[in-house]
Amino acid sequence: MSAVERESGLPDPLARIARGLRRSGTAVVVVAVALGVLAVGQFRGQAGAPGLVDLSAQELTQLIANLSTRNDQLREEAATLEARATALAAANGQGAAGLQALREDLLRIRMWSGTTPVSGPGVTITIRGSISASSMADLLNEIRNAGAEAIAVGDVRIVTGTVVAGPTGALSVENTALGDVIEVRVIGSPQLLVGSLTRAGGIVAQLGATDPDARISVTPVDLVRVPATGRDLTPIDAQPRL
Repeated sequence: MSAVERESGLPDPLARIARGLRRSGTAVVVVAVALGVLAVGQFRGQAGAPGLVDLSAQELTQLIANLSTRNDQLREEAATLEARATALAAANGQGAAGLQALREDLLRIRMWSGTTPVSGPGVTITIRGSISASSMADLLNEIRNAGAEAIAVGDVRIVTGTVVAGPTGALSVENTALGDVIEVRVIGSPQLLVGSLTRAGGIVAQLGATDPDARISVTPVDLVRVPATGRDLTPIDAQPRL
């Protein structure tokens, strides 16, 4: 008789069956306990956070309506922000374009006023011999009337307030002596300037009669360079009017 038989009082085959039943019963208990723990945890989780299944049809309808309303509000806010961004981008572009236009206007004003050097096509007028200050003034006025955009006598830019003075044969401009040969550089249409100055009865013909010692020639040039003025052009009495 084996030790198992002695302990249980059963034959050896029956003892083995008894041991199997005891082990199986223990496993069933363990599985049952685990399933119980999981079931309790799931029940507690559902109790703490009720889902949509617990809502009534009326509550679900109200929830959907609230979500739809909120989505519409979000779409409106997004459209408003997009329109604002588009407006800001357009304003920025207009501001840049306006700034560029102001810069171009300022440059044109500076060129016309004489505060910046300029270059372009035009004519050179060479005067050899004696000429009076009044004749030089008449010549400069006629040059302006002929469409000159910039004028320089010698190296001096002619602007408002510039005066050619001195006795005949010893002229000066802005306290700069002109010498025996005077060169006037003019920017403008070469054709118009030559035609206006040298036409029959024009200023060149007139000066030939009033100043017979002066010999004046007008030559069209592709590129004329005129310096900026050294004068202070800030008005003393004039005030801007808007």
